[in-house]
Amino acid sequence: MPVLIVLGAACLGVLVEAFLPRHQRWPAQVFLTLVALAGSGIALATYLTDAPAQGEVTLAGTIAVDRPALFLWGTLLALSVGALLLVADRSVEPGGALVAQAAIRPGTVQDREQRLGAHAHPTETARFQMSTEVFPLALFSLGGMMVFCAANDLLTMFIALEVLSLPLYLMAGLARRRRLLSQEAAVKYFLLGAFASAFFLYGLALLYGYAGSVRLADIANAAAGTDRSDALLFGGFGLLVVGLLFKGSVGPFHTWTPDVYQGAPTPVTAFMAACTKVAAFGGILRVLGVGFESTNWEWRGVLWGVAIVSMVIGAVLGLTQTDIKRMIAYSSIAHAGFMLIGAIVLTPDGLSSTLFYLLTYGFTTVAAFGVISLVRDADGEATHLSQWAGLAKRSPLVAAVFTFILLALAGIPLTSGFVGKFVVFSAAFANGMQPLVVIALVASAVAAFFYLRVIVLMYFSEPAPDGPTVTVPGAFTTAAITLGVLVTLLLGIAPAFALDWAGAGSFALR
Repeated sequence: MPVLIVLGAACLGVLVEAFLPRHQRWPAQVFLTLVALAGSGIALATYLTDAPAQGEVTLAGTIAVDRPALFLWGTLLALSVGALLLVADRSVEPGGALVAQAAIRPGTVQDREQRLGAHAHPTETARFQMSTEVFPLALFSLGGMMVFCAANDLLTMFIALEVLSLPLYLMAGLARRRRLLSQEAAVKYFLLGAFASAFFLYGLALLYGYAGSVRLADIANAAAGTDRSDALLFGGFGLLVVGLLFKGSVGPFHTWTPDVYQGAPTPVTAFMAACTKVAAFGGILRVLGVGFESTNWEWRGVLWGVAIVSMVIGAVLGLTQTDIKRMIAYSSIAHAGFMLIGAIVLTPDGLSSTLFYLLTYGFTTVAAFGVISLVRDADGEATHLSQWAGLAKRSPLVAAVFTFILLALAGIPLTSGFVGKFVVFSAAFANGMQPLVVIALVASAVAAFFYLRVIVLMYFSEPAPDGPTVTVPGAFTTAAITLGVLVTLLLGIAPAFALDWAGAGSFALR
């Protein structure tokens, strides 16, 4: 029911775009989106009260509604509320951060009219209002994410992968400012995403040839007790994992991440960075834990190497970045390496700790991009690090909030980031992965440097006379940032409730 509510609301959103006049679409879409997320959350909470501990498989065996899936659904819905509030805000960027006509070229009459905003003629301004079709696109993507992390077979997972990806390709190209950069990011994301989908589909075909089924439980049974050649099994597994790691922006399959994070509209980047990461690692956990657990000794060493490469790329290249959004992108690559450590563990502690890490990382990321959207100059968002110098003197509150978020990303105690890393590293240490934990701790220390560099820049540098200003956020952006900060603080001080829920059950193995 939670998935059906989201997808049903997305279909209704398409009808709203088709039949309502333009000036009525924004309030209708925002209302429909928030009601759909609330209704889906209520349906999820209602089911949780008497959900079977072992989970159940539904929709002709294609969807596994088990405790990890329910936790991931709740996480996705909560993160979507924050991200879509950022998308809906029209006060930080007059008219919204997303443009209705992405093909307008900079320097043309249409571009000048759009920049004039309220000073343009009313009939012209109406042509360039916010792109409200982003709301049904986001709901379709969210529905795909929810199916993706609960898929019980690889074919359903592939269809969900396309449903969650295609709207994101479109949304990445709808930035109101720096439009060519945004469209370039969308094209890169689309092309690389198509390659990753092809890897996934080819791996699926090889695994079907090996097991005679695309269901994860059947692949696990075939791998545990068959005399067939392992070439199909591990060839298919390798290709399948490439597609999954690409969607989770795990290095070295991360090349799309910095460009898309930088070029996409910041609210879309927040949605993509938080929710896609949750869905991708939900799928990775299910594939490794259900389909390939019995063969973990064959592939564990390879994923060790992938996790190390991801952490090193994220930590080292993050040091060289001068753009705040690209810096957060490389931070996400390092965090993906930490999450992959938890996914490799394949114990109940490894599962619960990775789910908790996804929750903490998502809320911190939404709040981070919410703050980034507030620092602006005449050209839009001021994302170059030099423009953040002396920000604490211009806006002490925004600087303090961003400092807290950066400390959480660095894993400083009394933040959710510290608890997330602690539980993941503890599970890995208990599972005999001590060398990997040591490397992760070193990578965390290196990554902490570029977070601290921004803090030093904000507090101990003089602001430039013509530096950017901090926009007063509207109600939606304020709510999104407040939600992210409060959850980050709460999960850092009292994480027991979320940890208990994350560890409440295992995958449905059928």
